[in-house]
Amino acid sequence: MNTSTNRRIVGKILSILALFVAIAFTSCRERRDTVGGFFDPTKFDEDDFVGVLSKKYAKPIDSASWNKEKLHEDIAEYQQYVYQANDYFPLWLDEDGNTKYADELIKELENLRMDGLDPEEYGLSSLKQQRTYFKDSKTPNLDTVVAFDTLLTHSYLAASHDLLFGRVAVKKADPIWYHRNDSTWRPDTVLIKHLYQQGKYPALASYRSKLPTYTALMEARAHYDMLSKNQQFMNAKGALATDTVPVDSYSRYIIQTELPWTARATNDSGDTHQQLIKEYQKFYALKQTGKLDKETKAMLTAAPTEAFDRIDVNMERLRWLPQNFEDRYVIVNVPMMELFLRKDGQDVMHMNVVVGRPERKTPSLGADMANVVFNPSWGVPPTILKKDVAPGVAKSGAAYLAKKGLVVYNKRGKRVSADAVTASNATSFSFRQPPGDHNALGNVKFNLPNRWDIYLHDTPHREDFEKPYRAMSSGCIRVQKPREMAEYILNVLDGKNYDQQRIEEVVRTQSTKFVNLERKLPVHIVYLTAFDSDNQRVRFVKDIYEKDAQVLSLLKGGSGQPQESVAKN
Repeated sequence: MNTSTNRRIVGKILSILALFVAIAFTSCRERRDTVGGFFDPTKFDEDDFVGVLSKKYAKPIDSASWNKEKLHEDIAEYQQYVYQANDYFPLWLDEDGNTKYADELIKELENLRMDGLDPEEYGLSSLKQQRTYFKDSKTPNLDTVVAFDTLLTHSYLAASHDLLFGRVAVKKADPIWYHRNDSTWRPDTVLIKHLYQQGKYPALASYRSKLPTYTALMEARAHYDMLSKNQQFMNAKGALATDTVPVDSYSRYIIQTELPWTARATNDSGDTHQQLIKEYQKFYALKQTGKLDKETKAMLTAAPTEAFDRIDVNMERLRWLPQNFEDRYVIVNVPMMELFLRKDGQDVMHMNVVVGRPERKTPSLGADMANVVFNPSWGVPPTILKKDVAPGVAKSGAAYLAKKGLVVYNKRGKRVSADAVTASNATSFSFRQPPGDHNALGNVKFNLPNRWDIYLHDTPHREDFEKPYRAMSSGCIRVQKPREMAEYILNVLDGKNYDQQRIEEVVRTQSTKFVNLERKLPVHIVYLTAFDSDNQRVRFVKDIYEKDAQVLSLLKGGSGQPQESVAKN
């Protein structure tokens, strides 16, 4: 053959090769780079994978039919939708056998123990077994490859969902938890964009709560895990070896490791140990005797593993909240019976509060503070009318209403004589307390409109704030420093001229005055029996409404027990 003929043949061969390469590597989807070369041996063929999976998911998911107002929580259906959106190609495994992204997910699943979640709920053991088979097999069965990749996706979806929204159904765990979690969950987009197109593993950690308390609880869990393995003090069951370890020696160790630095004494004398015990008792809301009394000793010598349950329950509650809060907000922790006003991550105000008594529980909710009311009047809500006013009238008649300073109105809003009220007709009237020093709301009210009519307010019963147990209200929250908080909110946060002098002048008028906020202030009312009150160490408090057992039972796979709901005030 002449040179010209050779050139034509070579040209045709090159054209065919170019076309082959173009077909092999051109796709409407971007694909991450793989480690192997073009002619390297493969574990499986992606096109065969697509064939198997498309048959498995023969009926495509129509995501347009999903309720856009609610989170779509069917993990199996969501899993199928992810592959449908990715043209049924594998997400985690490469043809050359690379398991880098599977390895990263498995490692993160193992670490879910620190989130109080059981890794086995997300198929950890099965994933490890399938990974071993995939790595050890030269040409693994294609069905097992499909099963491995889809299980990885299912595990990622389930874990990311539970980290962001919680493991258990909120209403079953706590029927009076009304605080919404409005976080956005679209792992389908994340997986396709990061895993398939960019070759980057999207960490499960990104779905964790960003609230400081969550981090503190994770650190506390690690602390108690380390303590349970401390052979200097613990027996094989992870409990204090009281037969060989002096409680006094152990108490020093515990206090030094658990008490915040700000509360610790600076030397090791006998007097200092007594002071340390007092600080420990103060931190955990125990009677401050300075001695290793029965209650203090019981708390000090409890098995460290007992703390895991309390920590796990409260991490779950934090997952029911938005992933992060605003740059400024009020948080009321009901069982702690304390309020924190936070700005840019710092506590700018902290005070005791009075919350609902167990038979009239304060619900968990989120609402925006809309205004501050000076010299509020108080209208008796239905619950108090039925449970307090009617029985009071039955017992003492008009004298009860006079004692409480209640003015009576008929259904047309016309004032009537208190003598017209009897126990049988009391619910036919409305009752109102005019502004004044004896008004149930005190001199200041913080309005946060919500359908349960829960708000923050002053009180004439100032003596209650010094009591260790302050679950004494009918559901609303009484605050210890109402005027100081009003000044900070109006002056500092809202830029209004309301210093203490002006507030005093307004209060003296005994005329009701509404001051609207230019920028609404979020208020988060939550139920947490473990909380980082000092942004350093977790503090455990009494479960005043006895809610922990229900959440724990559900977390551990139990059915829980039905609970009462809250009545509107």
